[in-house]
Amino acid sequence: MSLGFASRIWGAQSVHFGEETMATQVIATQAPMYNRRYDADTIRDRNLSLLAAQQRMRRGPTPEVFFTKRIDNSRLVTADDPQRAREMRSFATAMAVLFALIMVYGWQHFSAIEYGYRIEAEKQQMEQLNEQNRQLRLTEAQLGAPARIDIMARQLGLNAPAPGQVVRPENTPDAGAPVLAQASPITPMLTADNRR
Repeated sequence: MSLGFASRIWGAQSVHFGEETMATQVIATQAPMYNRRYDADTIRDRNLSLLAAQQRMRRGPTPEVFFTKRIDNSRLVTADDPQRAREMRSFATAMAVLFALIMVYGWQHFSAIEYGYRIEAEKQQMEQLNEQNRQLRLTEAQLGAPARIDIMARQLGLNAPAPGQVVRPENTPDAGAPVLAQASPITPMLTADNRR
């Protein structure tokens, strides 16, 4: 590339210092201004021509011509192949068995997961019921404390029984126990007819 060509492209001018030549860039106001639209148009035209040349090189010297050929297959008769049919049946059977095994495995897997969730829920419910039972036993023990009952009885105005006020029947039969039949003497009753 010569210095004169470079100066035209880059807008630079040659400055001579003795035997050496130095290219310096000229201030933008002094450089010749190129029309940017002209540059874009020439670049686009050049690219289009290169693309067309590449396409010609790929095709070769003769253009490609394609002819449509219509084929009528309505008169063809397909012959049954028993070996191929047997292979397809065995393949279909194997695929059906494989599909069934996969479905059974998936059903078992998801059932196991579901039962695991149910077991965990039942365990949590059992723990809650055990805690509730413990709280109820504690409340029962607190409510049945003799000191608490005595305090509440005094608040209601009840007093301790006086000596001799409590009668304990010692020979009272149990209401659910069997009773032995006894004969009692018959006492005559007086009626209005017997009094006369």
